[in-house]
Amino acid sequence: MSYIGVLPDDHLTQLAEIVARAYPGINIRTFEEKQRYAERLRARQAEDPSARLYGLYRDDMLLGGMRLFDFRLNLLGHLLPAGGVGLVAVDLTHKKEKVAKELITAFLQHYQAQGAAIALLYPFRPDFYKQMGFGFGTKINQYRIRPAQLPQGPTKQHIRFVTADDVPPMLECYNRYVAVTHGMIERAAVQIAGLLANPEYSVVGYEHNGRIEGYLAFSFKSAKPDHFLLNDLHVEELIYEHPAALAELLTFLHSQADQCNMVVLSTQDEHLHFLLDDPRNTSNHLIPHVYHESNVQGVGIMYRVLDTRQLFEQLREHNFGGQTVTLRLMVRDSFFPANKGPITIAFTSGHPTMEDDVAAQVEVELDVADFSSLVVGAVPFRRLHAYSRARISDAAYIPVIDALFAVAEKPVCVTRF
Repeated sequence: MSYIGVLPDDHLTQLAEIVARAYPGINIRTFEEKQRYAERLRARQAEDPSARLYGLYRDDMLLGGMRLFDFRLNLLGHLLPAGGVGLVAVDLTHKKEKVAKELITAFLQHYQAQGAAIALLYPFRPDFYKQMGFGFGTKINQYRIRPAQLPQGPTKQHIRFVTADDVPPMLECYNRYVAVTHGMIERAAVQIAGLLANPEYSVVGYEHNGRIEGYLAFSFKSAKPDHFLLNDLHVEELIYEHPAALAELLTFLHSQADQCNMVVLSTQDEHLHFLLDDPRNTSNHLIPHVYHESNVQGVGIMYRVLDTRQLFEQLREHNFGGQTVTLRLMVRDSFFPANKGPITIAFTSGHPTMEDDVAAQVEVELDVADFSSLVVGAVPFRRLHAYSRARISDAAYIPVIDALFAVAEKPVCVTRF
């Protein structure tokens, strides 16, 4: 019989041992390194009430742990409660004993009980979490750009380094961006302070009339181990409220051409290549027939609907594409049965109401992972249907269902957890 609860401070060293073996790549090896890591976990718990560590015990033995995050997520323009999970780690001697399954189930149950209708995570293995009902979000695109390839604007006079004293205006800038950007997660002052306190990062801001309206966090990494003068500039976070802020931040990057080998920029912006006159990277890779490699892509953040009915109730003020249709939605959810089953939604000029006793005009059936990707706008319905990932009772309604879930921009998330 398992017990899952908040991890007490005196068990953090045990968790550090489990994490060190579960994630050897983070290089926590010696006793002293594990003690320092446990202390960082302790400090994070004390400083940030939105993040809590949980442990799974059997016979009073800690077998695994996870960190849960209380989020407020901009979903389709509406700030909703959401749950995040990270640092899922299992004792190596208890792998294949359903420890991870029980941790994730507890995570889903916890946030459903808190009234959240959606959860999110970064997967260590996408297929593992896909089986648990998590669907893919927006891909990341990593560009390697010569600084001189970036556009040079007429000025960067509003750019300055920001410091710990700038936490309030930085937080205001970030949360203004959250308010208008689908997929973004609100932050508190402690998260912005953590960004500015990171010794590996430098942060410059765009300040106009005393207000920060954009910022760029970056780090330097060696481009060649035996050449201390050859460094790449890695963009860790880029936030801007308007084109003028972006233009000056890019001009700042352009001006680093004499010091930086490459600017490494990872972004969920699918259209970034339009910013560049020459978007080719340095691979010299040609894709048939004649397509020049510009960036590499990866899948990462995944979303999961916890309560389909609750989600539409929380989005009752949202306009789903202006459509008028009565839809019977059948979401398959074998991992979290509390969420499975049909619901009927009447959309009137895009606005949803739950109408279980009303006859539906069309029925759609799909797995919760694909529905989660659909509802956040990561994939159009027509593609899910084409891939046989979704079924519809009347193909004539495909354009209608496609319009219901269409978004102007795919979800964007810069929060690492």
